[in-house]
Amino acid sequence: MLASVFPDQAACAENLTGEIRIPDHPLVKETIDNCLHEAMDLDGLIDILDRMGEGTLRTIAIDTREPSPFCHELLNANPYAFLDDAPLEERRTRAVQMRRSLLQDDAQNLGVLDPAAIAQVAEESWPVVRDEHELHDALLTLILLPPVEEWRQFYEALESGGRVSMLGNYWVATERLDIAREVPEESAVLAVLRGWMDSIGPVTPAALANRLDLPLEAVDIGLAQLESEGLILRGHFASQETEFCHRRILARIHRLTLGRLRKEIEPVTAADFMRFLGRWQHVAPGTQLHGADGLFQVLRQLQGYEISAAAWESVVLPQRVAEYDPELLDRLCLAGEVMWGRLSPHPALETEGGRRVRPTRVAPLAIFVREDAARLLPPASNQMPLLSHAARDVLTALESRGASFFNELLRATGRLASEVEDGLWELVAAGLVTGDGFENLRALIDPKRRRGEGRGRSARPRHAVGRWALLDRSQTATNIDFFAAQLLDRWGVVFRDVLARETLSPAWRDLLQVYRRMEARGEIRGGRFVSGFVGEQFARPEALDLLRHLRRSGKTGEEMEIAPSDPLNLTGILLPGPRTGSLTQVALRLLDGVPRAVGF
Repeated sequence: MLASVFPDQAACAENLTGEIRIPDHPLVKETIDNCLHEAMDLDGLIDILDRMGEGTLRTIAIDTREPSPFCHELLNANPYAFLDDAPLEERRTRAVQMRRSLLQDDAQNLGVLDPAAIAQVAEESWPVVRDEHELHDALLTLILLPPVEEWRQFYEALESGGRVSMLGNYWVATERLDIAREVPEESAVLAVLRGWMDSIGPVTPAALANRLDLPLEAVDIGLAQLESEGLILRGHFASQETEFCHRRILARIHRLTLGRLRKEIEPVTAADFMRFLGRWQHVAPGTQLHGADGLFQVLRQLQGYEISAAAWESVVLPQRVAEYDPELLDRLCLAGEVMWGRLSPHPALETEGGRRVRPTRVAPLAIFVREDAARLLPPASNQMPLLSHAARDVLTALESRGASFFNELLRATGRLASEVEDGLWELVAAGLVTGDGFENLRALIDPKRRRGEGRGRSARPRHAVGRWALLDRSQTATNIDFFAAQLLDRWGVVFRDVLARETLSPAWRDLLQVYRRMEARGEIRGGRFVSGFVGEQFARPEALDLLRHLRRSGKTGEEMEIAPSDPLNLTGILLPGPRTGSLTQVALRLLDGVPRAVGF
């Protein structure tokens, strides 16, 4: 088209050769001159390159443990590289440790690291052990752990189950016995030091060797190897002796020492955190989203969280989407943007010998973005649950024919419509089948429709728009990084206790590694944001902004009602009182985030 409309220009474009011509304009010349000679010294750079090429300027390459003072400006990109409104303390370049590359006088002027900050971060980094499972997680990281008396009852519980054993003077997880037996070989010591340095604050080689009862020479070699990898840094952090500290932990200590955000990141109470969650998940009054786009955002935030099938459209979605219309969900499903199905394994698959799947209205189901299905669906189980004859016939028909409409399943199985309905409902509850639209599921959940008491096209599920199909688990791949980001999207602030009802969440120990890497990259913040809960906490920057706003605004008399099956039903987890399940018949009412009464 270009050649037909502008033949001369198209020919010139195809044969363009030679130097690029810079427009002869005063503004262009002024801009180029400012960039090359004011902001930069282009003539000096050309002179250096010429001298290097002639051999009159000798160059020496030196590997340093931290950035040199000459590259601070490049790393910080001061002052023009960041054009957003994020405060300087939030930028990822601030996490680069540069203090020990300064001259000694300058370092003294800056002051040493705050001992209180060192103690606080070291305490937060050390594993939290409240039961035998958390002790096992800690042993998987530390590999070798000298006995700790206050944890002995947990160790004995693990030992009786064959999950740990005593190797010399250490507690060792069964999975780490091969590594532990090779100590003090260099590779084994390196693995042990890697886990310990990720869990403690600054430490001297002698103190670490004494604590682990390892040869000092082996510890020195291992620390030097970790230092060469850039994982740890050396310096004088809390004493005059040379110490080593994990880069991530040191960056956090450095931020606390500066103290610029200390007041702003003071931990909020559990009540304020519930107020925050009400806004973050669009449950608080005035925060609901609208239309199909709003519904899609809500579903993306909640994907990977299973809720009883009947509760999705009765309480969960209407609380988050203003004037919720079921047609919006049908539109997203039929357009291929979202899909639904059971993600967690059915209890029948976990019982030795198997047992019959009993579908009910409270069967847990998830709604999720179709393109994320492969990262959320667990791999197919080798054990098939016991199914009724009708369910087996429907499953066989779907396996042989592929996705099928209800009438096609009637012909393929030769069974009554009610039998096919029961079989489909059984397969849905077992996590084997899904449907093109959500109307398929509504037809199974609604008892009136199942008895044929509905009206018009909604009388039977065979009239539902869309086909039935098997949940494809052949391309699933566990993606911890994806799930870690998903949890941050759902909760804003993530710590171990808030994930108590996340049935599909990976182990906290695995998530912790991902969150620490994200913090090191400057994507999230680590620290203590909600008081009253132990262990490390991680948050999105925008979540911290909302938390600060809520703390400053104080109590407003805001009321929220939370259904028992809602993800925000955190009674007994974040809120006081006994823990309640999704089958409870009363709703929780909060006044400024504090439980006030129960609804009916």
